[in-house]
Amino acid sequence: MTSGFQIISLALAWQMYMLTRNPLDLGLVGLLQFLPKLFLVLIAGICVDKFDRRKILIITLSLQAILSFILLCASLDYIAMSKWLIFSICIGIGLCRTFDHPALQSILPDIVPKEMLPKAIASSASAMQIAIIAAPALGGFLYVYGANVTYFLTFIMYVLGIIFAALLPKLFNHNQNNPVTFKSMLMGLHYIYNNKDVLGAISLDLFVVLLGGATALLPIFASDILYTSTFGLGLLRSAPAVGALLMSFILAKYQINYKVGKTMFAAVSLFGITTIIFGLSSSFILSFISLIVMGAADVISVIIRTSFIQLQTPSEMRGRVNSVNSLFIGASNQLGEFESGVTAQFFGARLSVILGGLGTLAIVGLWVKWFPSLLHRNKF
Repeated sequence: MTSGFQIISLALAWQMYMLTRNPLDLGLVGLLQFLPKLFLVLIAGICVDKFDRRKILIITLSLQAILSFILLCASLDYIAMSKWLIFSICIGIGLCRTFDHPALQSILPDIVPKEMLPKAIASSASAMQIAIIAAPALGGFLYVYGANVTYFLTFIMYVLGIIFAALLPKLFNHNQNNPVTFKSMLMGLHYIYNNKDVLGAISLDLFVVLLGGATALLPIFASDILYTSTFGLGLLRSAPAVGALLMSFILAKYQINYKVGKTMFAAVSLFGITTIIFGLSSSFILSFISLIVMGAADVISVIIRTSFIQLQTPSEMRGRVNSVNSLFIGASNQLGEFESGVTAQFFGARLSVILGGLGTLAIVGLWVKWFPSLLHRNKF
């Protein structure tokens, strides 16, 4: 699932920029993937808690396979390729991921013992980062031979995801006989709001990635600043995952047990610093290294935040909590891509990224003041 999403995201971003050469259109690619989460977050959460999470995965992966096939047909000139088709596909992908992300997140704690969950999350992050590393590099390399090759590979990835989802065990659903009410749909929001450390960790990640994310502008940096090809773009897109993979391997073996708050804030600060370095760089090697360190710092925050949520949330409401968390993640990633596109339109790609890094450091300072218990939190 992750491999297919990474490949199709890279291909759509590159194809959009080649079609329009407009940074704002790149931002819209991210925004349109985020909007379904914004409007359907409560519905997705209650569905994940009420229905078979495995079946939700199978349905959403099947729909994404169909979207990949449509892009394959367009790349072969059976359907007209346009930015409006790409925008429509982005909405469809966003709709599917609104449901599949909380479903997938909610399954892991039900099949792993509680005491092993932080290591399992780190191991899961390792597997995800391997996909994030290999898929964009492979997708960028194959794009040289034509968009149709890349979209065909994406289609195959989603088909494999459907097969693996079907092999997951069927789990008991605590809410299958409970009525759906507006109050029950809001329970995820209530939980996060009442748990200040969880709220602080989630909102910190939201604003940091919203301001400091440079991923949406990578096609501009690759084409106009670093003067590299689609393969180089694939390497840049994979670089944060390289750092995240190495760090997740370390955290899978050496679990963070103490000073988790200070560790997270230090990692986020490093994320902001490396974002600034990336914005200033004109060297492909330095940019690549900066993105690696950025990914390593980011995954620390991700694992700490995810462990907070999974360890403290009951299984029967985990879908609703993870759905809200997915909205925060979507806001920080897809909405952050739109923010990057808008600021790049007015200030240029370099200044947009530099300002984002400075904003990240400012957010860290504010959150240290507003969430002191999170800073001094010793354990999960």
